[in-house]
Amino acid sequence: MPGVYLSYPFCTQKCTYCNFASGVFPRELSEAYPEALRDELRAFPWTWTPETVYWGGGTPSQMDPAILASIHADIPGRPWHEATIEAAPGGITREKAEAWMAAGINRVSLGVQSFIPKELTRTGRKHTAQIVENELTILRQAGITNLNIDLIAGLPGQTRQSWNESLDWVERLNAPHVSVYMLEVDDDSRLGSEILALGKRYGAPDVPTEDEVADFYELAVERLASFGIARYEISNFTRPGFESVHNLKYWRREPYLGFGADAHSFDGEMRWQNVESAAECIERWRSGQSVVAERTVADALSEPFFLGLRLSEGIPAATTRSRPGVERFLKEGLLEESSGRLRLTPRGVLLSNEVFAEFL
Repeated sequence: MPGVYLSYPFCTQKCTYCNFASGVFPRELSEAYPEALRDELRAFPWTWTPETVYWGGGTPSQMDPAILASIHADIPGRPWHEATIEAAPGGITREKAEAWMAAGINRVSLGVQSFIPKELTRTGRKHTAQIVENELTILRQAGITNLNIDLIAGLPGQTRQSWNESLDWVERLNAPHVSVYMLEVDDDSRLGSEILALGKRYGAPDVPTEDEVADFYELAVERLASFGIARYEISNFTRPGFESVHNLKYWRREPYLGFGADAHSFDGEMRWQNVESAAECIERWRSGQSVVAERTVADALSEPFFLGLRLSEGIPAATTRSRPGVERFLKEGLLEESSGRLRLTPRGVLLSNEVFAEFL
């Protein structure tokens, strides 16, 4: 069944590593945005009932819970099977957690990134491990037990020892779901730009090497598995029953609809993307224009490879073995076939971009 993605691109600060279309914007923009988002939802012809709702950003957890609840009123299907909100540690109270529950939220994804003070300071984050522990307790006491912790491998100053310390905290906090992202270096983030320019700001000279980041990732795979948290997608690990139902839709090419700035949608045949900036979204909504910036026909031949192969379950081998490149990757040990499924090997996961590029 389809899912709904809601974009909230506002933050109280812009983290150095962030390459999303989000940031700190004028108050009048953040005040106008929710009503524009409601207008977009109300204008949509709901011919189906969504199974999941996902709030991403940005930092949607900073939104007034009453506003969030009013937006949920325009989405059919409540109670949804899964409704997630991304949250930045440091602002979760018992009142807010209870208000989220009342509005239909039953899953929270915490952008922890690291539990190490020095690493957090360099990214611009202000929380501590103790804050994360306290807020997980608050969420659980409010009835939200489906929880995710985000970690980043490759932050400035990160070492094998400090990475192990962050993983120790994951075990201590008994998180049922963990996302591990390897630092992306590109011009879309301040840290990435500084690294590419060989600069010294934001701790750029202390970013671990690619080999070290790969080592951190493999260490996470091993240690999380020892906690009972198995990898089910390249960047996502879970205890049985806590997989992200919404995110699985992306990798399995199931329908989802995005609302808000820079939100993406897929109906099984077409893909489309809203305009990137919140200001342009609001301007278009007010003038009665469509907020869609681009529409393309989905690539039904290539997408199952570079989306489906991200999953540990892989893809059906019978319909894919004839595809150019598959045999080569099997011989090179980047792909394997078993039980009628084609999967990335552990080495293939680390070189997944090379594999996916073959099918684009």
